Amino acid sequence: MHMMVRRAGYVLLVGAAVAGAQSAPSSPLVKLLEDELKYSMDNLKTEDGLKPYYLAYTVYEESTSVHAASLGALANDTRNHARTLNIDMRVGDFKLDNTHQIRGRGGSFSQYSPTSASLPLSDNPDAIRQILWHNTDEAFKDAVQAYQQVQTNLKVKVEEEDQSDDFSKESPNVFSEPALPSTFDPAGWKDRLRRISALAREYPLVYQSGVTLGTSSATTTIVSSEGARIVTSLQRFRVTLQAATKADDGMTLTQSDDFNAAVPDKLPDEKTVAEAFRKVLDQVMALRAAPLAQPYTGPAILLNRASGVFFHEIFGHRIEGHRQRDVSEGQTFTKKVGKPVLPDFISVVDDPTRKLFGDIDLRGYYRFDDEGVAAAKVTLVDKGVLSTFLMSRTPVAGVPQSNGHGRRQPGSGAVSRQANLIVESSKSVPFPKLREMLIEECKTAGKPYGLLFEDISGGFTMTQRQGPQSFKVLPIVVYRVYADGRADELIRGVDIVGTPLSCFERILCTGDDPDVFNGSCGAESGWVPVSAVSPSVLVSTIEIEKREVDQSRPPILPSPMLDPVFDKAASGGHGTSDQ
Repeated sequence: MHMMVRRAGYVLLVGAAVAGAQSAPSSPLVKLLEDELKYSMDNLKTEDGLKPYYLAYTVYEESTSVHAASLGALANDTRNHARTLNIDMRVGDFKLDNTHQIRGRGGSFSQYSPTSASLPLSDNPDAIRQILWHNTDEAFKDAVQAYQQVQTNLKVKVEEEDQSDDFSKESPNVFSEPALPSTFDPAGWKDRLRRISALAREYPLVYQSGVTLGTSSATTTIVSSEGARIVTSLQRFRVTLQAATKADDGMTLTQSDDFNAAVPDKLPDEKTVAEAFRKVLDQVMALRAAPLAQPYTGPAILLNRASGVFFHEIFGHRIEGHRQRDVSEGQTFTKKVGKPVLPDFISVVDDPTRKLFGDIDLRGYYRFDDEGVAAAKVTLVDKGVLSTFLMSRTPVAGVPQSNGHGRRQPGSGAVSRQANLIVESSKSVPFPKLREMLIEECKTAGKPYGLLFEDISGGFTMTQRQGPQSFKVLPIVVYRVYADGRADELIRGVDIVGTPLSCFERILCTGDDPDVFNGSCGAESGWVPVSAVSPSVLVSTIEIEKREVDQSRPPILPSPMLDPVFDKAASGGHGTSDQ
């Protein structure tokens, strides 16, 4: 199962550059990694002569801070600085190595995980070498054992359909850039967060709310036995707004919004954030009063950002390369390269090299993937026809090379993942016209109303064979659009469900209004930042089902914010304030 959500995360800032355009990294850390890597490659071997054919050290160093306020009080004010080491060890050869899927064990293709450890924050030679030595030894022993199991598994299982190599041969990249300065001072933002979060005091039925600023300054260092020497740096800033309540029938209702920025100067001003937070509060209260949705099939419009999540879930995960050779996967599109998979007016690209869409920072931007391969724009669907897959260094039949999409959360093994998925259309109309087309579809189908999905919190999809090849997308703002001209009606408790191939066939037209959903995607290699860009989409039929409802009652006692004493405390009459 794979999930995409609007998580507290950060948008990345790195200037565009050509791989190899700068001199090789020469920091003390790089030198320590190089020395230990060479020593290990020259000397590690078993009694029967088995040696590693590939070794890579990746160090993720990140300084983060989280500043959060709720109801006018500072609720979180934390900083963290950490270094995480990943050791990717391969024994055997490019054709067959220890990462090969062991069939029948019940694990997925991504069952391989690198050895991971914490590193000292300073470049202390003795401390770092000790950790590298010990963990490289462990990684080698684990790799040898796994390789022996792979060889045994191949002898007792039927011949594999996909005979691709286990690892692709790529030209090593050499690139270095300096760490970005950590000059951001959050002091002024803490006061701002308090003032903005205090707006929730006017909403006693909003049970939880908050305004959060997250920051990150990170450097990634990759040193490999192939000669890769890469040091990249990035900064991320994100303001997140959230509110939650509970309807009388027990349904938990949430609403959120966020602002992403690559530099502090691009963060929104206080007025903009306050207006957005009040909108979040008003929206969650409107949902509380909205009628409960009923199961429905019929025409619908997915507004641009909602459509982006829709494509991410039902299409994007199924064209990630490693799924095409994983025998536990449904392989929806494995045999469809060169064949139509979407309407002929739809094209889809994934472009991690793109930093902006308009003036919006894209979270899926990066310079090199986590296997040291340069990021590349990939045309996945050209006028409805599937062209290729998103590739890591795990080849699949017909696609032997990486296209720079091997990604992971530190501590996990890299697999092919989405980055900036961008949906393009040659059949688009202004949104008012798209809405008219929705109403006409309702009349043709004999439906009293269609649906407008305005906002979506995320979704998840099932791609493995043992379960249904289905998806569920989680809308939070949905309207009934009546065919007889009545005003649109907000409803709640809706989940979109379906299967991918049937949904693609029902796309009729798109709007001319592409927009961005920035979030984080969780799958086999952990949580990675992603973006999805899409115009609004009109579909002839979509299916919704009722969302699960928490059976616990709303709070028994009234909110203290309804008490006059609280009003006095809030205005300074008595009580304490957060300093």
